[in-house]
Amino acid sequence: MALHKPLPQHEVTRCDWCLGNPLYERYHDLEWGVPVHDDRKLFEFLILEGAQAGLSWITVLRKRESYRKAYKGFDVNEVANFTDLRQAMLLGNTGIIRNKLKIAASVTNARLFLDVQQAYGSFANYIWGFTNGETIVNHPQTMKDIPTTSKESDALSKDLKKKGFKFVGSTIMYAHMQATGMVDDHLESCWRKKH
Repeated sequence: MALHKPLPQHEVTRCDWCLGNPLYERYHDLEWGVPVHDDRKLFEFLILEGAQAGLSWITVLRKRESYRKAYKGFDVNEVANFTDLRQAMLLGNTGIIRNKLKIAASVTNARLFLDVQQAYGSFANYIWGFTNGETIVNHPQTMKDIPTTSKESDALSKDLKKKGFKFVGSTIMYAHMQATGMVDDHLESCWRKKH
């Protein structure tokens, strides 16, 4: 679903998790659950979801523009070539989450992302293979009905870890799958729900 702007709050019912914050609502309306097949965007979410580990997603969204600048527009080739000095400079960047392990993991993951692209033709080909190329549509009635992992995220996490990726636990990968439309977890009452 291509959207150009979120609808006003009074016209729609949204998922509870985004209510009351314009940045969250915009992300919900324009991105969350929209299928992504572009490798640059998939790489962006891989970096951002890894950075989010242990934090709230709104924290990451607020820093997203700073991440775009720091990570060269999420150009995987650029990030794969980040030196130790560049990583040390990122640790001093107050616009991003300054965690040494997460920054190092982002560079490792960029290098491995390139390996996956080489092996599968694209990262999208690889990752969407875990859902047979289709969006898994769940039908949660309330927030309690939304899972934090699935057999698909378990399998994806296990395979990525085997390849050497970091910060790719099943919960992180399930959030990645939700963000990139591999899973539709919009509440049944939400205007964005695919029926």
